[in-house]
Amino acid sequence: MHRESAAKGASVPTARPGDVQIRELSRAEIEQILQRNRVGRIAFSFHDRVDIQPIHYIYDHGWLYGRTSEGEKISTLKHNQWVAFEIDEIDGLFEWRSVVIHGSFWTLSPVGSPRAEELWAKAAKLVAQIVPGALTDTDPVAFRHTLFRIAVGDAHGREAKVKPPQTADSRGMEEI
Repeated sequence: MHRESAAKGASVPTARPGDVQIRELSRAEIEQILQRNRVGRIAFSFHDRVDIQPIHYIYDHGWLYGRTSEGEKISTLKHNQWVAFEIDEIDGLFEWRSVVIHGSFWTLSPVGSPRAEELWAKAAKLVAQIVPGALTDTDPVAFRHTLFRIAVGDAHGREAKVKPPQTADSRGMEEI
């Protein structure tokens, strides 16, 4: 879940030097974040231009599946399939988790080899889990008809947390 909007109106927490801890996430934690979120940002480049756009996705066994509309993004990715993909969970200024994936982007086709058709059908089924009615007459964003998948090449995650304040009892226990 992306909770940035909830944090916008919140007061800035007071944190002293050493109060904020940043750590690397394990692969299991990264996969949990990928599985529980549905919106990320895809970054791609062509020549000297880098772009980043929000996009819906669903994670399944080392692949991100989603859909988009034809346009500049797809044209660019036909020339350079390498992408970065980021998912954030933000609870506050010093309370967040972020995952960045590097991989390759593949458009899927409903027509072609049996394997290509199988992958397109799988992607369509997965996308329908996050957008009911996807690719049907009741599709809320019918113009997004290009299905894709991203091979997760490598994934890195980080988390920031504020250390809980020490109470008088916990300080006394440390001295014992």
